[in-house]
Amino acid sequence: QAQLHESGGGLVQAGGSLSLSCAASQLTFEHYAMGWFRQTPGKAREFVAAITWSGEGTMYADSVKGRFTVSRDNAKNTVSLQMNSLKPEDTAVYYCAATAYGLGSSQHGYSYWGQGTQVTVSS
Repeated sequence: QAQLHESGGGLVQAGGSLSLSCAASQLTFEHYAMGWFRQTPGKAREFVAAITWSGEGTMYADSVKGRFTVSRDNAKNTVSLQMNSLKPEDTAVYYCAATAYGLGSSQHGYSYWGQGTQVTVSS
């Protein structure tokens, strides 16, 4: 059974930075595009960023474009999300996910999910 485990969440002031990491195991990592999603209580899970299996292609939600950067290291089976210029509205539980269907923003295309890591941005 594939497993994804996020780390790096925490509390940061507005304008600050955080780096999230997601470690994958029990799957052929380079066969999967990877995505980051986030969710706040009472709201639907929303797409944040995604990266192709090779790392050559990326996609971002408009709300994070220019502030967040997704990257991956296939040798280490990890995907990262560097978050800069954080805003209070970025507060959420962040999830990484894996999809065999290529780059995409719909959560329905992702087969495997991590348990999430909390990011809290104070104003």
